[in-house]
Amino acid sequence: MVVAQADCPARRVPDGTPLTIPKDTFVTITQSLGGNYTVTYHGQMVRVDGTDAGNLGLEPELLSFPEAEDDQIKEHQVWEALQTVYDPEIPVDLVNLGLIYAVEIGQAAKRVDIRMTLTAPACGMGPVLVGDVEYRVRRVPNVETVNVDLVFDPPWSREMMSEEAQLETGMFF
Repeated sequence: MVVAQADCPARRVPDGTPLTIPKDTFVTITQSLGGNYTVTYHGQMVRVDGTDAGNLGLEPELLSFPEAEDDQIKEHQVWEALQTVYDPEIPVDLVNLGLIYAVEIGQAAKRVDIRMTLTAPACGMGPVLVGDVEYRVRRVPNVETVNVDLVFDPPWSREMMSEEAQLETGMFF
């Protein structure tokens, strides 16, 4: 159990509805994966992004980028941000799991469009994962809008995983 040191942004599991855990509130940590925390707050499971963990008195995950030299969104920084988002049940990031199908950047609109999938269409954590992607990619310099399109064609399969992820999860054969 921890006490919130400051107001802490969170998202309700599994629908991803944003909420704030008020300062001085007790929460119980039920899971820590990929730098994110799942906690119980007023009888609800909520997800706290690792970059906000300091608000709970925990070690925050650092996601920082050099100060922007111009007004352009750098695609490699978007991919860096995506590699910090982990599946809530598998300790592998979404990029290495093969869940990110495409990234398109609209420089004029300062917008990033992402096509991604889930390991299973019925995954109840879909809204939370989409929220994680939006939250992290919005931290990239010059990004104002993130749009995530959740698609299921082509369907995900383990062959879409990087070899490293397949080895890490024991799915390499």
